[in-house]
Amino acid sequence: MLNAIETYLALRRAAGFAMQNAECLLKSFASFAAERGQTHVHTQTAIDWAALGPSVAQRDARLKAVCRFARHVRVEDARHGTPPANYFGARKTRRPPHIYSAEEIGRLIEAALRLGPKGSLRSLTYATLIALLSATGLRISEALKLTAADMTNDGLLIRETKFRKTRLVPLHDTAAAGLKRYLRRRRPRSDDDPVFVDARGQPLRYLAVRDTFNRLVGEAGIRPTAAARRPRLHDLRHTFAVRALQSSPAGRSRCGAHMAALATYMGHVNIYATYWYLEATAELLRDVAAAGEGFMSEGRQA
Repeated sequence: MLNAIETYLALRRAAGFAMQNAECLLKSFASFAAERGQTHVHTQTAIDWAALGPSVAQRDARLKAVCRFARHVRVEDARHGTPPANYFGARKTRRPPHIYSAEEIGRLIEAALRLGPKGSLRSLTYATLIALLSATGLRISEALKLTAADMTNDGLLIRETKFRKTRLVPLHDTAAAGLKRYLRRRRPRSDDDPVFVDARGQPLRYLAVRDTFNRLVGEAGIRPTAAARRPRLHDLRHTFAVRALQSSPAGRSRCGAHMAALATYMGHVNIYATYWYLEATAELLRDVAAAGEGFMSEGRQA
């Protein structure tokens, strides 16, 4: 079974998937099956192995990893079983995001501009980073990997990001001007220099950015809504997506094209990831419900 697992992993990695976690899980399953003298996927063995996970979510993830592998190898060898993927009945839940208002984003940037030490680049670095995330919906990992060479006349070149995708992110004129002002102060020495750096000139680390951002949230007086938990850095991306969806043009075909463009702009591997943002706020859900009611009403009248 190990040879089949290696072939499966190589194929998936060639398609752009990292597969580190899947490799650990599948090799653990193969060892478990080998102890039972089995060289093919057996449904009960897969369930028994998955059940060793300490939580329902982990048991579900373990079994689904085997199911994906089993569907692949069964194409060439029908002796492999196909376990039921939803055996443990786990349901994926996502915490409601905090959708920042324009006024809250303004307060965050103002708080960033007050960061010390006085006379350093730190305050402008964080203010520019927050403004960029708000204006583009970039993942924080994408923003922190930007180099001087990624600043093009056509926008930001986002290289080898999630799912090994590379894409071009056009910038609004105001966002482009803000980045240029920052880079004039930043003065990168070469095209390989990172855009956002710490006091030692090293690339900003995510943990440092997260901790600083959490402090800025408190200093800006931003409080969680009733539905969401503490506002997070990643919620800037959610906010961008929600605002973009709210600006969608009317009409099914135009709305569909808008969704597809947004999915491409945000680097989603498929449009279903973009659809989730429709559920992010009660306001969007009300818009969807109103559109559905209007469509049904027109249908009855016809």
